[in-house]
Amino acid sequence: MAKFLRYLAWAVAILGLLVGALRATVIRWWQVPSGDPYLDASITPTLHGGDWVISWRGTPPKDGDLTACAEPKTSRLVIARIVGLGGEHVQMTAAALFVNGKPADNRNSCDSFTSRDPATGLEVKQGCSEEEVAGKVHLIGRLGNDAARPADVDVPADLAFLASDNRRFPWDSRDFGLVERSTCTETIVFRLVSSAGFFDVPNRFCLIH
Repeated sequence: MAKFLRYLAWAVAILGLLVGALRATVIRWWQVPSGDPYLDASITPTLHGGDWVISWRGTPPKDGDLTACAEPKTSRLVIARIVGLGGEHVQMTAAALFVNGKPADNRNSCDSFTSRDPATGLEVKQGCSEEEVAGKVHLIGRLGNDAARPADVDVPADLAFLASDNRRFPWDSRDFGLVERSTCTETIVFRLVSSAGFFDVPNRFCLIH
């Protein structure tokens, strides 16, 4: 028994050192800010304010990645998806997202979800579908009957165009403009637990696409 406990102690110590080294270099775990109605709405259905997530910092985020960046001219955090990098042309219409004239593949419908209108505070039931950007498939909240906020932008070098996963209640580059790519240093890759806590089983320990 004593030998087993020694082995266990060594295993825990080694694991702790490994996790500490990863934390110091290429990963970060943190809680998505809550209490900002515009951010809260814009990140659904993928995330919710108060979720605990892990970010990858080993390589810069690319097209299709969900990232956290500094909003231009403020200290506010914005969480959105990179859909256009330097040299690319981005269009957003009521019908679809277009990158370099090619529409993002919008495929299967998924379960509806509830978000909160940031302007009124009222809960709204939304439709959901899968969208593919740069080979990465993720969920988006559809517009419903609301008019789209259009975009038609040539993205300069060193900048990025961010699009919210919630297309009905976005907070993205259509609001604050293009962002400095250098401020987007991490890709959100994993949810540890949701804002509802550990016993929200469907939304704990899951990959973020």
